[in-house]
Amino acid sequence: MTNSLRPHGQQRAPLPPAQSPAPGVPSPRPAGTPDAGAAAAPEVRPAKQRDAFFDNAKYLAIVFVAMGHAWEPLTDHSRAAEALYMVVYTFHMPAFIIISGYFSRSFDMRPDRLRRLITGVVVPYVLFEVAYSLFKRWADDDPSHPISLLDPWYLTWFLVALFVWRMTVPLWKVVRWPVPLALAIAVLASVSPDIGDDLDLQRVLQFLPFFVVGLFMKPEHFQLMRRREVRILSVPVLALTLAFAYWAGPRMNSAWFYHRDSAQELGAPWWAGVVMTLAMFGCSMVLTSCFFAWVPRRKMWFTVLGAGTLYGYLLHGFLAKGSRFWGWYDDYAWLSHPVGEVFVSVFAAAVITALCTPLVQRMFRFAMEPKMEWAFRRDATELARERAKS
Repeated sequence: MTNSLRPHGQQRAPLPPAQSPAPGVPSPRPAGTPDAGAAAAPEVRPAKQRDAFFDNAKYLAIVFVAMGHAWEPLTDHSRAAEALYMVVYTFHMPAFIIISGYFSRSFDMRPDRLRRLITGVVVPYVLFEVAYSLFKRWADDDPSHPISLLDPWYLTWFLVALFVWRMTVPLWKVVRWPVPLALAIAVLASVSPDIGDDLDLQRVLQFLPFFVVGLFMKPEHFQLMRRREVRILSVPVLALTLAFAYWAGPRMNSAWFYHRDSAQELGAPWWAGVVMTLAMFGCSMVLTSCFFAWVPRRKMWFTVLGAGTLYGYLLHGFLAKGSRFWGWYDDYAWLSHPVGEVFVSVFAAAVITALCTPLVQRMFRFAMEPKMEWAFRRDATELARERAKS
């Protein structure tokens, strides 16, 4: 869902390389190509192409995100909607976070990557946190709602989490057992109610294992999930999961799926946090694998929309929250009927699709991917690289 480090890869290859070539390493040239001046400036490499698999996965995951937000008001009246809601919430954010971790493998505190992190994550967080707060004041008739950059509201928590996770990438590369350590941190967070709401650290820590998993995944792992056997096995797994969710819906607190509270804050004993964190991590990994197994690898009509998922994610939040503030679900009771539930699902998919289009990206690029050259200094290496490109 992020656009600060976009997935790239060769179009003809099924998956991109795990890491781009190191800076300064020359790419191979055909025989006879003149190399005058190569020692004076870095060689210009051809632009990389986006990989269709990951763009498809991001688009399909953001559609499930929008549908999940649209189903939430229906879960009180529809057991089927509640079951779908629980299943989707088990894998849609883990899928995004795994992809984010996978494409954070090369993050190494290099100045240009730090700049992209600021312009692609920090700046959108500040702008949308303020925009969401002002929107709530107006749409919810709540003029006293505070504007605080320390307390993310609604969807902006993901930007805070992404910033923290990427800044810790060098640390995860030096520890011996990164995934078990990340799981241990998530478990400790789930039993620590004193963490509080600052920067939504509960979510940052409880979702951390998925980012670390993605950080250490390799192309062959995605290839494994694309095997025919996995695709066939995923069908009964999904059917059994839906049946279990239909049974567990009335018996389970759906707040566990948000990973934003400790066990004690949910009215459960502390040991339930340990059990639920480990159990939900396992369920999320299984369902995320099933999701990846069915993601098309070739270029589809919606592949181009994968580059705009962060736009759709942040922009659709105004409509998702506005529908609650303005009482749409209460005013139109037919939305709680089966036909209404289908309509809500299709409408959510259509809206999020429109918000991921290149037109919307161009309109809101000033907020999501600002240039901001004026705010940064450049070192000699980067200036030499730019001169070589020109």
